[in-house]
Amino acid sequence: MDDFDREVYCIAGLPFDAVNMEQTMAHMRNAILQETKCFLTTPNLNFLALAQQDAAFRQSVVASDLVIADGMPIVWLAKFLGIPIRERVAGSSLFEAFRKEPRRKITAYFFGGPDGVAEAASKRINESSGGVECVGYYSPGFGTLDEMSSPAIIDAINASKADFLVVALGAKKGQAWIMKNLPLLKPPLVSHLGAVVNFEADRLKRAPVWVQNIGLEWLWRIKEEPNLWKRYWGDGLFFLQLILTRILPHRLWLAVNAKRLSHAAGESGLVLDNERDICTLQVSGTILDPVDAGIRDKLRAASLAGKPVELDLSQADYLSPGFLGLILVLKKQLDQRGERINVVRYNPVVEKLLATCGIAYLIR
Repeated sequence: MDDFDREVYCIAGLPFDAVNMEQTMAHMRNAILQETKCFLTTPNLNFLALAQQDAAFRQSVVASDLVIADGMPIVWLAKFLGIPIRERVAGSSLFEAFRKEPRRKITAYFFGGPDGVAEAASKRINESSGGVECVGYYSPGFGTLDEMSSPAIIDAINASKADFLVVALGAKKGQAWIMKNLPLLKPPLVSHLGAVVNFEADRLKRAPVWVQNIGLEWLWRIKEEPNLWKRYWGDGLFFLQLILTRILPHRLWLAVNAKRLSHAAGESGLVLDNERDICTLQVSGTILDPVDAGIRDKLRAASLAGKPVELDLSQADYLSPGFLGLILVLKKQLDQRGERINVVRYNPVVEKLLATCGIAYLIR
């Protein structure tokens, strides 16, 4: 399996994998077993809001190997749009799950967190004899990315031989640090899990499971960290605006056009033209989910062509969240190879769709 086999969907411009807790754990353990790099990103509503304004932050999510919905609002959006992401998979819950499997022990390294917190978390974890052993920690303070990326720091992380590097620098700085240093890092699993260090150090109490399940963990977090109220207020306003201006109109459009789209599902096409110095993908008709293997194969071939990719969407009627998620996967692959992807031709319906789905930035 490769990136183009992922069941990935575009929500507000970000790719999300439709995986549950068990599938996510299996993916992570497989990365450890095979020593293959897995950059795990766990977007919540705040990630979604930041990604609308910060291209570099958005790109850190697109560049990830596995993206899980760590926020009930994202699960609600998915359900409303008919996307099969049915449960929240929180980064904190993943770490707890690893700790509960002592017969399948993994090693972890904490990078970041307030002064002394990573050390306290490490001691508590190692005293518990659970499924995680902490083999190192470092709190870099409030330096620049360059100061936090010195050869000595990277060498110390790699020398620990950790399976799982847990970064806790704040969402924007943490994702930026991972993007800067990922090629140099040896731990197979790398993820920014900001709250985990505080939870494991017992500096903060996590919300009860029933509070998590009804989507009110944010309220509990404000109780634990009152200074977070401004962030959650801003996130709430963004969520309301997103629903009213993009999600609800799109859902209504889908409802009105449902019969037409279902009848047109067999009339879609994707033509790959790889004969020139630019690889062209021409989409026609309606592409619905699940995206078939033939389309995935052509996107895979485009990623391996070693050329820039141009998307011709002038003959497209509708592009599903799954297809747009795979376009973001294609962007990830091309970015890694130093190539670009752009939408060069489109019609008014597709232009509006791309804007609604948060990927109008691909239009050249």
